[in-house]
Formats: sequence, C-alpha cells, structure tokens
Amino acid sequence: MPTSFPARADLTVICGPMFAGKTSELIRRYEAAALANLRVRAFKPQRDIRYDPSAVVTHAGKSIAATAVESPSRILLDGLGAELVLIDEAHFFGSPLLEPVLGLINAGHSVVVAGLERDHRGEPFDPFPRLLCEADTVVKLTCPCARCGAAAVHSQRLIESSERIVVGGAESYEPRCRSCFVPGK
Repeated sequence: MPTSFPARADLTVICGPMFAGKTSELIRRYEAAALANLRVRAFKPQRDIRYDPSAVVTHAGKSIAATAVESPSRILLDGLGAELVLIDEAHFFGSPLLEPVLGLINAGHSVVVAGLERDHRGEPFDPFPRLLCEADTVVKLTCPCARCGAAAVHSQRLIESSERIVVGGAESYEPRCRSCFVPGK
C-alpha cells in the first residue's frame, strides 16, 4: 500500500562562507514563494542586529521582513501557519535549531535554512552537521577568495576574539579559499 506524504515537506540547506550569497538565495526563494501565493515566514536570530532588527538583509542591502527570535523553539510555534519557513544565520542558534526544523518538516512544512557550516577555525558549525544529513537539498555556495580569487569555502576572521560567534560583516570577516585560509586567527 503506498504511503501518503505531504505535498510540501522538505528541508533545503543553503551554506557557504560569508559573502557567498546565502541570504540573497534565501530572499530569492522568499520572492518566488510569494509569487506563488504561498504563506511564507522568515526568521532570524535576535542577536543579529547588523542591519535591521526586523528584517533579513543581505550585505548589499536587499531585505525581507523577518521575525527575530531569541529561542529556536519560537520558530516552531510561529512557523506552523506558513507553508514555507525560512531561517537565516542558522549557526547563531546552534544545535537547539534542529528540533524545531524537524518538527516543522514532520508537520508538513517546507523549510529553508541558511548559514555558515564552518566556523572561523574551519570546524563544523552546529547545527549544520546534522542539518546536512537531514537535508533533501543542499545548496553549497562559494565566492571569490579575498586574497587570490579562487573559490572561497572559509570565512576568515580578521579581528581578535576568543568567542566562537562574533557578529560582523566586511570589517570582521573575509572569504578565503583553502590555500589562503588561516584557521583560528
């Protein structure tokens, strides 16, 4: 007997280094879903205050409205009314993001998660190891290395800090290829 599946219940993970276009791709998917008259909700971590506290914003300034949440559990509660749930800067949430994402998928929702899969040391950034295993689709983006122009897969931290997460932009990070990357600087 065939198993019945929800029409839309999948996970797409968009990852790559800083400045690779992850948020731009998230916004592109938001716009496409809006054109298709889907109910869409976008979320971002409350601690990401770089550009706008109530919007997902690219480094170039393009934006969409978003709900800033402190706890990923809010994403599950607030996302249930949407057909498509978008989550930016997933690495800010860490492993607690996994349960709400899987909860939304199990409830029949499509989820798109964007963020850095590696930290400034080149180590896996939670929740990405598990999200990548759960993903139906993975979009891995690169951009030119700031030093040599090769494909960048790392985010080089340019400032001193012992913190794993330092919110910043071009003043704090640059994309680097494998050869030009200096882990943990």
